[in-house]
Amino acid sequence: MKNLYFYIILLVTATLSAQEQFSVYFDSNKHELKKSEQNRLEAWIAANKTSKVLAINGYTDEDGTVGLNDTLAQRRVSYVYATLKGRVKTREDFKARSFGELHQHSKNKAENRKATIFYLPEKDLHRENEILGIKPEPEVVTYPSRIVLTNPNGTKQEIILDPVFMKQVGQAKPGEKLRLKNLNFYENTFNIIPESRPVLYELLEVMRLHKKLKIKLLGHICCMKSDPRKLSYDRAKAVMRFLTLNGIEKSRLTFEGLGTTQPINPIPEKNEEERAENRRVEVLVLEN
Repeated sequence: MKNLYFYIILLVTATLSAQEQFSVYFDSNKHELKKSEQNRLEAWIAANKTSKVLAINGYTDEDGTVGLNDTLAQRRVSYVYATLKGRVKTREDFKARSFGELHQHSKNKAENRKATIFYLPEKDLHRENEILGIKPEPEVVTYPSRIVLTNPNGTKQEIILDPVFMKQVGQAKPGEKLRLKNLNFYENTFNIIPESRPVLYELLEVMRLHKKLKIKLLGHICCMKSDPRKLSYDRAKAVMRFLTLNGIEKSRLTFEGLGTTQPINPIPEKNEEERAENRRVEVLVLEN
């Protein structure tokens, strides 16, 4: 039993619920359209100048050999493509994909001698990759290991950064909380010591690289049961202020002082190590 032969130009593996199709029909053993079908094709082109062609499939009837039918199907596709080329948009990878067998053999041979255009109307073009099942390539982010700053007096200063920590923040999911290690303040103040500058710039670089990242800065203190001076609030605010002064939008940042309501170690702490662990600023990821 002979098969129906067709030439395939474009492959889409997903179910294309939003695709539309249009067919033109050929006389037996012909790859050029008769006038009535040519007029139909021209009318379709005129009505679809803002659409986008995904594929053109060519088909033949059962008559003829495998080689002849395959060649005839290719010629029918080439004819239709040449007619619409430059007049209706087509995908750049037009010749790299195939729809597979969507054609059901009709008992009427004339209905099998055709070329079918699969296309997206303008209203669905924004969903093109979604409809085609094409997923975007994962973004590759390179985190710097060092930066060079210009000090107020004009001198240069190299700051060593921690790409591992930056990657953790950059890849964190909403709801995850990360501690800003080595972020220290002068005692009983919200002034950040100079040795903690790398931590600030690590967070700044992450915010610059991940434009969708939104965070909440959580300030904590140690040693006492309450926070009458709102020191935890001011320390979280100091980090936020550094970020906004360096170009991060306020809409991506918020902060809260939690005092000693969420200590890592019980208060009073047993030693300076425990106090240092409680005295911290954390990053809570809100969106990413």
